[in-house]
Amino acid sequence: MTIIRWLCTLAVLAMPSVAAAQQDMRLDTQIFVERVMTDLNGRERRILSNADRVAPGDQLIFVVHWRNEGSNPARGFAITKAVPRGARIDTSDPRMDVSVDGGAHWGRLDQLWLPTPLGGMRRAVAEDVTHVRWPLPRSALPGESGRLSYRAIAR
Repeated sequence: MTIIRWLCTLAVLAMPSVAAAQQDMRLDTQIFVERVMTDLNGRERRILSNADRVAPGDQLIFVVHWRNEGSNPARGFAITKAVPRGARIDTSDPRMDVSVDGGAHWGRLDQLWLPTPLGGMRRAVAEDVTHVRWPLPRSALPGESGRLSYRAIAR
């Protein structure tokens, strides 16, 4: 994936989005690149910078801020985000569900299978993930907000 395509994908993901109009949930996403630097004393330091320049192998951190802007509690809400084509998601978060088919089916990565070109089936791998979601564990009251984060590696 070219850097221009990658930046366009990141720009779309970073734009505010309103999920499920009846729920009045606002989602804002920020994307950072985590770089490891060595300071003058030889100690490793992790630095977060804007994702304006992304190279293959970069560690990406996505931060999703959510807020219930409605007047009613949001029940049964799940935060769902598309995965950029050039990213391999870290699927270690036990609260995260993933989809490898555009959001039609959800589960843990080790539960998902994909068809092969020769008519067989294979287990899905992190590179196959198209969407991620986190169900909110309870109702989000009006005005309530929170944030979650997840990691990926730029391919």
